[in-house]
Amino acid sequence: MSDESTTPDPQGPDGPAQPQSAPREETGIIDLTATQAIPEPGVPDPVAGHGAPGPVSGASGRAVGSSADSGSSPDSGSSPDTAVDWFDVFGPEHPTEGPGVPARADATWGSDRADALADEAHRAAYAPPTVPAMTSTGAPTPMSAVPLEEDPATPSNAAPPTPHPAVGAAPRRRRGLLIALIAAMCLASGLIGGVAGQLIDDRMTLGSTPLPEPGPGSTARPAGSVANIAATALPSVVTIQVSVDGGSDTGSGFVVDTRGHILTNNHVVSAAADSGDITVLLSNGDTEKARIVGRDASYDLAVLKMDRTDLKPLQLGASDQVVVGDQVIAVGAPLGLEQTVTTGIVSALNRPVSPGGGNEASYINAIQTDAAINPGNSGGPLLDMSGKVIGVNSAIARVPGTTGSTGGNIGLGFAIPSDQARRTADQLIATGKATHPVIGVKLDRTFSGDGAQVLSDSDAVTAGGPADKAGVKPGDVIIGFEGRRIRTPDQLIVAIRARAVGDKVTLKVVRNGREIDLPMTLEADPGK
Repeated sequence: MSDESTTPDPQGPDGPAQPQSAPREETGIIDLTATQAIPEPGVPDPVAGHGAPGPVSGASGRAVGSSADSGSSPDSGSSPDTAVDWFDVFGPEHPTEGPGVPARADATWGSDRADALADEAHRAAYAPPTVPAMTSTGAPTPMSAVPLEEDPATPSNAAPPTPHPAVGAAPRRRRGLLIALIAAMCLASGLIGGVAGQLIDDRMTLGSTPLPEPGPGSTARPAGSVANIAATALPSVVTIQVSVDGGSDTGSGFVVDTRGHILTNNHVVSAAADSGDITVLLSNGDTEKARIVGRDASYDLAVLKMDRTDLKPLQLGASDQVVVGDQVIAVGAPLGLEQTVTTGIVSALNRPVSPGGGNEASYINAIQTDAAINPGNSGGPLLDMSGKVIGVNSAIARVPGTTGSTGGNIGLGFAIPSDQARRTADQLIATGKATHPVIGVKLDRTFSGDGAQVLSDSDAVTAGGPADKAGVKPGDVIIGFEGRRIRTPDQLIVAIRARAVGDKVTLKVVRNGREIDLPMTLEADPGK
């Protein structure tokens, strides 16, 4: 096969052309057998040499393309010898006979005109797509990047070229697949490299740089949080250890002023009232000896005194402002575990609680909470969410049917309201003893009806006492106190003890089936 030709077109548009040789260069368009140079515009197109037959399409044997593509039509307004003839440049020689080759027009008679027409039709049948234009730099533009240029000699109404299946479409599809494959490989390698680089960087960072330390204030907690309240209250809460005759007991307490007074439960220190040692363990681990200033079994409260005066007291809040559902915090030394904090809510109010017995019986109009309270919590504070003391933890419920003083938290703990604790503490600090109000009646503990019944004995109502002055009679059933319904004797007692001496109150009694309201003024117990 001849890859190039030195035979010029003898009838170019500018007259006879001079012989010249087309330089061979890389074109970017790969032929099946050779690489040919694409002619520059205005340069006469070379004529293809002889070679193998070109590809055909369809039963008719017509090659892809048309006369419009090659510019060889006599009606195109341009000589076929001056147009860019792709087939002559790149295509091998086509067969002149055989299946699929159009019959020559002069097959049946000889004629120069018939020969010319047959040759033109033959070329038109095998015309390929138009060769793409050259770039401004002289290098050919890739076929996959731009559409094929239309031959300026082609009529505007000519049909668009059909891609050649063997030379045009297939290489473009292969080139597209190759480009897609390369792009995918680049993307995958970039992703893998990025991940590997990050892993290496992380490993180097962890190996060479220490992990960051918490910054300043990282342990600070917002005001009103449990952690913040506990941090503020714990230095003011103490553990009380009582040693008597070789035995010991543990309870809790808290500082109430700057003079070294500590408020706790009476039952925590009562064993050491006559003899024994009381040691106070502070939050920082220091220990101090303490003595009893005063105690009251009726309210189950006691005040101790130690020599330390540098401790910050806890502030007492208003228990009459507490409502069911308020969040609370209990602090103390349950089971000897000092500086323990538990949380819960107020689960009930005005719960009548009467722990102890005999001369040590107590009557508490208690705040009930589900905060965990165990033996050792006694005397410790029950705090609200502002850090104020609203109660003094005093008792826990026991499962019905069990006996003894041992037990643990079952979700029902009881605290003395702070309003009562404040009055009693003030009295104990001032005089060593506390007063509590009475109405001057004896109650029938065997009464099973609704309310608290006054005994029918003649001395059941103390002469000259508050009840006598109000008009209470033996046998009356008290069913109300200051608007609160009374169902048991203990409810009446704790309701009266929750008041102060001198308070004016109203009793509702049932006498001979008739309800009567009786106003009265509470007085101090003469026996105290």
